[in-house]
Amino acid sequence: MNWRNSIGLLNLGQKIALGFLTLIVVMAVAAPLVVLDSTSNANDMDLNRVLLGPGSKTDMGLHLFGTDKYGRDHFSRVILGSRISLTVGFIAVSISLFIGIPVGAFAGYYGGRLDQFLTWAMSVLWSIPTLLLVIALTFVLGKGIVQVFIAVGLTMWVEVARVIRGQFLGEKSKEYVEAAKVLGFSAPHIIFKEILPNTWGPLVVICATNFASALLIESGLSFLGIGAQPPVPSWGGMIREYYPYLITGKAYLSLIPGALIAGSVLSLNTLSTVWSERD
Repeated sequence: MNWRNSIGLLNLGQKIALGFLTLIVVMAVAAPLVVLDSTSNANDMDLNRVLLGPGSKTDMGLHLFGTDKYGRDHFSRVILGSRISLTVGFIAVSISLFIGIPVGAFAGYYGGRLDQFLTWAMSVLWSIPTLLLVIALTFVLGKGIVQVFIAVGLTMWVEVARVIRGQFLGEKSKEYVEAAKVLGFSAPHIIFKEILPNTWGPLVVICATNFASALLIESGLSFLGIGAQPPVPSWGGMIREYYPYLITGKAYLSLIPGALIAGSVLSLNTLSTVWSERD
């Protein structure tokens, strides 16, 4: 089945979600071509442009989302902020897969004391609130966006490991695994070449939900002031900086990044149901 047929099987809500995420990714990748402010971090300040409304024009050009309290183009900063959120999601999911797949695979395949120990370790980490653990890791590693990448990724591997472990427990007793053992294939070959490919469905679902969680966690950390540091633009940081403007007629300064966070998370969760329904 090609990608066109796959898209054709999506319902209207799923198509909208896919289109929204595609637009966000394209805008983030093509940011240098679409932003009005081409300076580093879209940080060109001008007090003559302070708090202009959406659609305002200046010598810089058309400000689609208006300008902020420093006279910076809000559209440019929102687009660059999407890069932070998407990068956190990609790196966090990659780290969680790198750690979670081997841990879950070995626990489910070998069982016994190894499974008991790894399951205990996962249960301990699972019992700690994710945001609290990320904040603790961030304080240990220091403030900054790189530290956020690492901290978020290190807290999400447990979900991956639990899903993989459950899949391996169900798959390792099937006939094709027994046949591979009889043929003399090594344990790593059976784990990564035979069983793991049969776990892609649930793995894709957990990756999508983890990506959505990473967006929320990064936004929460930036809102608390321990995520991306100024002048680096991030959606959570914009909400933190401009939520007082909700009652001053400039609510769009925080509502726009907030809506993008909500739309991205909703779209990811909507698309994750596609794979869960196929399973």
